[in-house]
This record gives sequence, C-alpha cells and structure tokens, in this order.
Amino acid sequence: MEQPKISFGTDGWRAVVGDDFTYANVRAVTQAVAQYLAAAPAEGKVVVGHDTRFSAELFAREVARVLAANSRPVLLSDRPSPTQVSAWLVVDRKALGGVVVTASHNPPEFNGIKYKPDYGGSAPPEVTARLEEELTLVLANDSVRTMAIEEAISQGLVELVDPRPSYRAQIARLVQLDAIKQAGLHILHDPMYGSGAGYITDLVAGGATQVTELHSERNPSFGGLHPEPIPPNVDEAAQVLRGGGFDLGIANDGDADRVGIFDEKGDFVDQLEVATLLLWHLCENRKLQGPVVRSLTMTRRLDLLGQRYSCPVEELPVGFKYLGTRMRELDALFAAEESGGFGFRGHIPERDGILSGLFFAEMIVMTGSPLSEIRQRVAKLVGPHAYARRDHRFSREGYPSARERLVHRMKIGPPKTVGAERVTATRSDDGYKYWLGEDSWVLVRMSGTEPLMRVYCESTTPERVQQLLNDFETELGVIGDEGGYGG
Repeated sequence: MEQPKISFGTDGWRAVVGDDFTYANVRAVTQAVAQYLAAAPAEGKVVVGHDTRFSAELFAREVARVLAANSRPVLLSDRPSPTQVSAWLVVDRKALGGVVVTASHNPPEFNGIKYKPDYGGSAPPEVTARLEEELTLVLANDSVRTMAIEEAISQGLVELVDPRPSYRAQIARLVQLDAIKQAGLHILHDPMYGSGAGYITDLVAGGATQVTELHSERNPSFGGLHPEPIPPNVDEAAQVLRGGGFDLGIANDGDADRVGIFDEKGDFVDQLEVATLLLWHLCENRKLQGPVVRSLTMTRRLDLLGQRYSCPVEELPVGFKYLGTRMRELDALFAAEESGGFGFRGHIPERDGILSGLFFAEMIVMTGSPLSEIRQRVAKLVGPHAYARRDHRFSREGYPSARERLVHRMKIGPPKTVGAERVTATRSDDGYKYWLGEDSWVLVRMSGTEPLMRVYCESTTPERVQQLLNDFETELGVIGDEGGYGG
C-alpha cells in the first residue's frame, strides 16, 4: 500500500483523523523528530503537549513513548493546553524542542503535529525540510521504535507536568495583571471548546474583575462549529455581549494561539483592526518602539502607525515560520498575521491568543476608555478601514488541481484591473496580491493547512470591499457558494 504524503505546511502537519492522521503515522513523524534530535545531548528533553481534539491525549502518549524508546526524555503535559503554553515550557525548561498534537483552527475532523525548536517558535522551512527527510527514511526502513508508556514513566524517561504555573509567571511579566484584576472589568471569554478554557479566568479573575466563560467544556466536535474565532463561528458570543454588562469579549481558536476580539457593544473587531489596535497600544500606551513584521495578508495601517512611532515595518509571506524567524533576527516589537495570530517581544516568537486578549484588557484599563471609543480614536490616526475574506473549500482530492488551475490562470497574465480599479503593484511569492492604489489591495492564496482557496480584500468601506471581492472573483473564475473554480 502506498504511504500517504506527510508534509509540513504553513504550521505543521495536519490531516483527517482515521484517514492519514493515524497512530502509525504519528509514530513515524515522531521517530523522524527523534532522529533529527539524535545528535543533541542525551539529557536534552522534549516537551509534548496537546489540545482538546478527539483522542489528542492518546496521540500525545504515542509521541511520548516513541521519544522515550529513542532515549529522549519527555516532559508530557498532564492536561490539554494552548500551543503557546507548551512552547513557553520549551523555553522555560530549556528543552531541545516541543511536539504539540493540535490542528489549531482546522475543522473538528482534523488533527495535527506542530514541532517547536528550542526557542519556542514555529519551525522554519529548513527545519521542516530536515524533518521530512528523516521521515522519508523512517517510512522506507519501517524504523519506528516504541516502548510502553507505563515503562517510560517508571524509568523516568517520561515526566508528567502541569504547564500552567510556568506560563502564568511569564504572562505576569508581560501584562499588568494586578491592574486588570482590580479594574472591575467584566470580560466574556469564548475558548470555543478548545484548550484555552480557564486561562483568562485563571489569570485575571479573583479581584474586582469578573470573567464569564462560554463553551469552556471539552467538546472534540467543537459544537459543530469551525473553531476559528471569526464570524459566524463566534456569533453566539456576540449575541451574549450585545445583551450588555460586558467591557470586552475575547475568543480563541482550538489551540488558543489565535484571538478574536469584541468591543463592549458586541461588535466584532476584524483581525486587521485588532493588529492595528495592538501596535497602537504598545507604542502609545506602553511607549515601546522597535521593528514590526507582518504577513502580506495584514493591513498596511500598521505601516502608517510604524511611520508615526518610528517603527520600521516589513512585509513577509504568510506563516509564523517566517514571521517568528524574522522576529528573532530583528528583536521585533510585534508580529502580526491576518489569521488573528500575534507575537510580542520578550515572549516566544510565536502567536499567543491569550496574551493578545489580555493586552486588550490592559488597553482599556490604561486608557480609562471603552474599547469602542479607543477604536474611533485609532481610526482617526490611520484612516478608514474595511476588510473581508472569503474562503472557498474544495475536496482534498480536488485541491491540487484547483491549485494548478490558479497557477495556470496567473501565468496567462496577471490582471491589469480589478473591476474599475487599476492594479498599481503586484506580489506573487505567496499567492497573488494586487495593490489598487495606496488604500486598497486584493489577494488570492491557497491555504497551507486546509483545502481552501482564500480571497482577501482591504479597502476603505465595506461596500467597496465587497465590490472588489466580486470583481476579483469574477476575474479568477470563482463560481458557487462553496468556491467552485473554473479553469
């Protein structure tokens, strides 16, 4: 039987549970990790964590027992935890790296593996390429080693750990938790049934501030929702917030490395505006400066703030494997991607949806203003903003041909106009991006983690965004609600 193709995409390997994501394949990937780390000191440990997905803890045990069989000591999380919590444990315990069993924001039928090097960030392309090389050898030689998990624990090769105290101490160094606790805020937290459940409560409740949780129980099917913190997946949280009595709404995806934000009126703050507000808070309220890195799907309003606060901004391909690497090289103040993932200097070069949400609570406390007023204030600095993204889903079997058709379409010749708007600049190293003057752009990109084609637009009004999306999709040949794509 032919082996399935196992490759690391934008952030790790992801596949459907019971199809390609099997115990056997998880063991093979882990054996590749063990071989990649074979030259490291024998006492060097590996952190293993997992989220709340179906059988995630059992897959994590498979990872642990393969590493143990390769004489690699393991720190195995004793509970579901956000990806960044495991990543921080790698740094705090000076581990060689980490393996996290998670499919992040993917639909419930998926699971996956993220590998974190010793600095706690996403593995860069050169590391994932090495892992894939080792995996090829593992599959060719059928060379997976295993030992019983009970034996590994009894021999001290696997240590069960609670990752929360280490992370709690780190967040206290980054955010004014005491000020938030005493501010008397009322925060709604929707972890979307994921591994972020309980974290906001644990960090800021206990004083005058209250946290109300929504969907905090474990549900591997995520209540039938796609666990990405954007509408319509978070419509129930918006409805609760519109009932009044809250100052802030925070939503997190399945492994809590992404964030969705609502103001006190229950209005959803899109991810590009969230990034703008976070950078403004770091520069204006915290008086920080430094380089900023952003993905090509992120707002140019960061560039405008960068000019205002003397923070040079650099645009990179999508994925924290690029953003995180550049963060480390520049000691960047802030990193932002459109998916709701944000990284901060002094922490790990990785997304942290819990920390991002807490910075909004701190922002409200430091300004003494409701979030809706802060939004208006910042909008006056950066100008009008509107944004939307359309996701067009394919079958896994049909996805490669859809990608080929898109590449073929663009080889024929990039569009010179989108509707009535003239294309003024282009970029094609990660999808196809077209600027329409200084205040608008459109982009089409095939996802690196799901069988999706995503079409993005940023402009000055919601109406203009929708018109540009319609015009661009007509140009691309996108048809149908589910994103059928003509050649």
